[in-house]
Amino acid sequence: MIDYVEFASADPQAMCAFFEATLGWSFEWFGPDYVAFHGAGLEGGIYRADMASRSADGGALIVFYSRDLEASEALVLSHGASIIKPVFDFPGGRRFQFAEPTDNQFAFWSNV
Repeated sequence: MIDYVEFASADPQAMCAFFEATLGWSFEWFGPDYVAFHGAGLEGGIYRADMASRSADGGALIVFYSRDLEASEALVLSHGASIIKPVFDFPGGRRFQFAEPTDNQFAFWSNV
């Protein structure tokens, strides 16, 4: 069972601001270089590092569920994300991939 996940970010404050605004996560800082996040369905943290997780580089892709894929796409775009792969169909649903403002890549999917 996966219990905790950590993300690298050159700017943890910017990454926190993005996920607070888009997904409502809350944060607990442990100094300037590490922050824990809560409210994601899985506990985790963000640490300061000059790297990012990108699927093209072999990084794991974290995929969030959405009941309204187009609204989720508009929301992440309005908070500075860039679309890596526009909405596409796959067996069982549709999804899109994006990079949040510090360049870590994620996706949203929906089966509705």
